[in-house]
Amino acid sequence: MSWQVGAFLILALALAGGFAWYERAHPDARIVALVGTLAAFAALGRIAFAAVPNVKPTTDIVLISGYALGGGPGFAVGALAGLASNFFFGQGPWTPWQMSGWGLVGVIGAAVAVVSRHRIGRWPLALICAAVGFGFTALQDVGDWVTYSDHSLAALGVYVGKGIGFDTVHAAGCLLFALALGPALIRSLSRFATRLQVTWRPAGDASGPVGDASGRAGDASGRAGDASGRAGDASGRAGGPPAPVGGAPGRAGLALLIATISLGWLAGQPSMGAGGGGVPWSRLGTAQAAATPAGYLLAAQNPDGGFGPSPGSASSPLYSGWAALGLAAAGVNPQDVVRDEHSLLDYVRGGVASASDPGSIARTILVARAADSSAVNFGGRNLLGALERDIRPGGSVGNQVNLTAFALLALRAARVGPPAAMLSWLVRQQNADGGFNFATRGGSSDVDDTGAALQALAGGGGAAGARARSRAVRFLAARQGGDGGFPSMPGGDSNAQSTAFAVQGLIAAGVDPGSVRRQGVSPLDYLRSLIASDGHVRYSRATDQTPTWVTAEALLALEAKPLPLAPVTRRHATAVHRAPARPATAPRTAGVAPPAHRPAHVRPARTRRAVVHRAAGLELDRLAADAGLLTALSLAPLGQP
Repeated sequence: MSWQVGAFLILALALAGGFAWYERAHPDARIVALVGTLAAFAALGRIAFAAVPNVKPTTDIVLISGYALGGGPGFAVGALAGLASNFFFGQGPWTPWQMSGWGLVGVIGAAVAVVSRHRIGRWPLALICAAVGFGFTALQDVGDWVTYSDHSLAALGVYVGKGIGFDTVHAAGCLLFALALGPALIRSLSRFATRLQVTWRPAGDASGPVGDASGRAGDASGRAGDASGRAGDASGRAGGPPAPVGGAPGRAGLALLIATISLGWLAGQPSMGAGGGGVPWSRLGTAQAAATPAGYLLAAQNPDGGFGPSPGSASSPLYSGWAALGLAAAGVNPQDVVRDEHSLLDYVRGGVASASDPGSIARTILVARAADSSAVNFGGRNLLGALERDIRPGGSVGNQVNLTAFALLALRAARVGPPAAMLSWLVRQQNADGGFNFATRGGSSDVDDTGAALQALAGGGGAAGARARSRAVRFLAARQGGDGGFPSMPGGDSNAQSTAFAVQGLIAAGVDPGSVRRQGVSPLDYLRSLIASDGHVRYSRATDQTPTWVTAEALLALEAKPLPLAPVTRRHATAVHRAPARPATAPRTAGVAPPAHRPAHVRPARTRRAVVHRAAGLELDRLAADAGLLTALSLAPLGQP
């Protein structure tokens, strides 16, 4: 049994046990509704702050839910929040780790309530939230180590060490959210939970005052409160209005929390009018004028020359690099892609100093080659020398198939013959089923890394390399879905990025992707079916996310161009591609996590996703639904019975 399978079995048992614990308590229907609402609230809080990496109120909301409602409901809120939010950020092997981690946060919240006897100050609560937040993200680092590494202690140190900065940021965010809003949320949820519990007593019970569900005594006449759990007032009349728990400060605090998340969420949406500096509804989606994938990308360029995961998002080297490769595959040199006098190549060159991991270096070398620039002196840095220093004596880069495959492609792009040890090491990592894993032999084979390995092994490795290519092609053919596309992991739904890697791998191995069909549909047919009216390529039939990234990777396959790309001829100065002017938009997302499938040479992370909507009506409907959710949440704990 592999590490990954063992870990997922343990997580599955933990999740099943947690939900069984919750269900065994036979929660009241109103508690079930509250749990669902809080889970949606926690998920929306994560999505609303997607533009701020690792600063999310989700951990605080889950911990306080457990504190106010108990361990079972707290676990359910956390696990469901992780699952629900990843329908936006993308499902993957990290989902069970996040569900289990946040479920555990809810249980910890219940334990804090027991230890503190439901009496906790603002600062102790904030410090506990910070510590638990740090622990949650540290657990995700361990999950990445289990899923993607060679499972050595050295690799564990690397994963945890690299994550400390992000873990600390998350802990700081938890501290601030708890300080500002924690006590108010506790009071509101506790009051809600109290009102859902009714204690029945005989009306004439002479045993003395009877407390209601919250422990408050009845009136002087000994009469119990009414069916809503309210105690009688001082005059002996039952059912008087209850004294507010938390008072106006509690209501104001929760209202502030709701307003904060609402503003964060709305800040990630296109503006409703041009007057505010956003995109008018008539032009929703900044690249809607383009009708082809290449045209969509050209229109999505930012004023700094770079690209984000979607139009209007903050630029990053990752998305800019893939946009450069996609446009180069379509015959556009990155030097000729210009916006406000800043070219795409200028942006990539400007970020070269921060490229420290071998994956980023390899991707940048591939871009330099496509732009007909030198990798030896790119932005004042010798990228080729930096990559060669990452090659281990045994031939691997980082002891990972993914990094080694892209390093091989980069060496070929730089016109350097790769060491024989690199090709031999890569061939030895092939699994018995013919596929390749992200890390090493023994892990679950996936389509993305098999496609990358096929491109890296093209024409190399001798007889062993030829056998490996043949087996990898058979692996891909067997994993093709009925819609013609390919999933990231066997058995999953097809998506554009995995299909693109498969197509490039097939072409590199000398196989016509048009001849690989399932129910008469080829992978190219599947990709073409995902092209929207504005030219962007949808992630899958069911989801639409990170459109710039998805479109760029799909464009490589649609143009039948495996990596590395040949240099693209420069256009005449008068034919330089300039992005059309468009109103500035608030960044849709600037998160750090990968899409639903794990992409090439990117360490899996947790947080980010943006959805591009094709019509103003759909956007209005979605915002109305979000507003309804927030309204329901605000009215439920605060309204009078």
